[in-house]
Amino acid sequence: MRSYIVGAVLGVTLLSPNVATRQVTFMGKVTDAATGQPIGGVQVVVQRTNGSALTDSTGAYRVVVPLPARQREATLIARRIGYGSVTQLVDVTGDRVRVDFALSSAAAMLSAQVIDARSAARAKRVAPPPAPVPLTAPMLHGLPTSPGHAAADASLAASGAPPAVGEFNTESYARVDESPFLDARANPRSTFSIDVDRASYSNVRRFVLTDGALPPKDAVRIEELLNYFPYENAPPVGEHPLSVTTEVAPAPWARGHRLVRVALQGRAVDAAKLPPSNLVFLIDVSGSMQSPDKLPLVKASLRLLVGELRPQDRVAIVVYAGAAGLVLPSTPGHRKDRILDAIAALEAGGSTAGGAGIRLAYDVARANYLRGGNNRVILATDGDFNVGASSDAEMVRLIEEKREQGTYLTVLGFGTGNLKDSKMEQLADKGNGNYAYVDDLLEARKVLVHEIGGTLLTIAKDVKLQVEFNPHRVAAYRLLGYENRALRDEDFANDAKDAGELGAGHAVTALYEIIPAGAPDARRVRTPDTLRYQRVAEREGAERSPELMFVKLRYKRPNEHASRLLEHPVVDRGDAVRPSDDFTFAAAVAAFGLILRDSEHKGSATMEDVVAMASRAQGPDRGGYRGEFVRLARAAERLLLAREGVVAER
Repeated sequence: MRSYIVGAVLGVTLLSPNVATRQVTFMGKVTDAATGQPIGGVQVVVQRTNGSALTDSTGAYRVVVPLPARQREATLIARRIGYGSVTQLVDVTGDRVRVDFALSSAAAMLSAQVIDARSAARAKRVAPPPAPVPLTAPMLHGLPTSPGHAAADASLAASGAPPAVGEFNTESYARVDESPFLDARANPRSTFSIDVDRASYSNVRRFVLTDGALPPKDAVRIEELLNYFPYENAPPVGEHPLSVTTEVAPAPWARGHRLVRVALQGRAVDAAKLPPSNLVFLIDVSGSMQSPDKLPLVKASLRLLVGELRPQDRVAIVVYAGAAGLVLPSTPGHRKDRILDAIAALEAGGSTAGGAGIRLAYDVARANYLRGGNNRVILATDGDFNVGASSDAEMVRLIEEKREQGTYLTVLGFGTGNLKDSKMEQLADKGNGNYAYVDDLLEARKVLVHEIGGTLLTIAKDVKLQVEFNPHRVAAYRLLGYENRALRDEDFANDAKDAGELGAGHAVTALYEIIPAGAPDARRVRTPDTLRYQRVAEREGAERSPELMFVKLRYKRPNEHASRLLEHPVVDRGDAVRPSDDFTFAAAVAAFGLILRDSEHKGSATMEDVVAMASRAQGPDRGGYRGEFVRLARAAERLLLAREGVVAER
């Protein structure tokens, strides 16, 4: 069955070809229940199909789906960032059905429930009820979930238990051992590779908002939470394609400590001015991809990207299950009908020979290589490589080899239950690409439409940061996140050492928590034994320098092999300087991660503090992502309270 695209319309049958069907057109308008104003960017889903549409600026949508000829009712769901989802059961005896929606903000209702829970906690009403009291999905779903998620209609239990995905849950996450405080005299430098991945945030959102559960602590990577959000960083000027911004203010969770924000901003590139792309979609069609939040969502997501293709772009499609195969030879971007038909024909089944698929995809990319263009394999999978030559080491070596030849890798993760987060993150890191977790169609639009420049165009590669601390100002420090991106100090100037890539328009944020010299708790920092034969030399005059730390950055242009150096001193001007909204919001996100990880360094941080900080630092909030984070933090707070035996009164 052919897919249909009208504006932002997406539809594809999930029915057997032997079932008699008829085409039904759903159309209507979505408005704000309080103001009556139209709402753009609402996802309208026809349940039990993979048909969905995004409303335009007038709030209008249209979606065409095939339904069984005898079907007389259909369920439609409307979801949007900042609003609760609304479900309607409608009559489909005709071939054209109008369904209008009025969406209400979920914030006030959820806030009231959290306040009830806080009051209960303060009154020490800690006896758990005989059964958990559920929050229904419309109350919590500030961000829509994928079309196939049953949680869009089901209630969300207020418990911290793992998601009910069955006894065969094989999701895997790499262990994260948090960085400790390091003595600034014994360890004067901190060196790490940047990370532009954002998968952890959307995955945490899936756990909390869709599954109604707290995520595993190793699924929470603080740097990916921080880097999910846009910031108002100073844009780069001059010859360098990226800028460095720093800011110092009190650490909100530790009295007397300082928090330093180091922010990088990549130069934005108009999508119309991007170099031509040679893309190979590498799609997992194995049996593990059959559920609606996997292959059907992959297909809908790729349709969004197809809508952005230009005539000078080219697309090929490779699939892998029991074997790998070429579904679509490299095709120019103006042949959208041909590309969309190939996507619509994809079906899931069989085992997973991921290694063979990656080899074939790279071969196709190499055969159609565009000199000076963006040559990239886009892997869409749940990461469950389980048949064939698929050892991690073997695939990593292949990806590194192709990276050096100019073909990069982007990884898109989908689904639940057997998500191989650790493997997908590693593959993207080695392929000079990025890793995103797509939990719904709006996340796909964010990654593949709104951020297409950063997703597809690398403007700086092997980006490394090295920070040197002034021991007369800093007793100890710790870097929040980036644990699996740590580098040896000598790797900073080693141009042969691979590091992270920065895409067009991408922002990177790193936070250092500082214990100032002379602070009362500085005496508790563990220091190594003294050396017998040498000591760390200090530069003359360091005690008189106002500098807190010195930031050095190295990067290479995409087609160069020698790195370039930027330097940036950081001075702590005290509490007279009011922290920016970006600083306050980043601190709130970091505190959120520390709490979810139950970090020993979370200090006095509470979810109530997180909500307060993030609420006052929302700023213009283009896209609604900061407002969504506030709702996510409120939902997480309620889950934490429920785990402690406190449940809100309804």
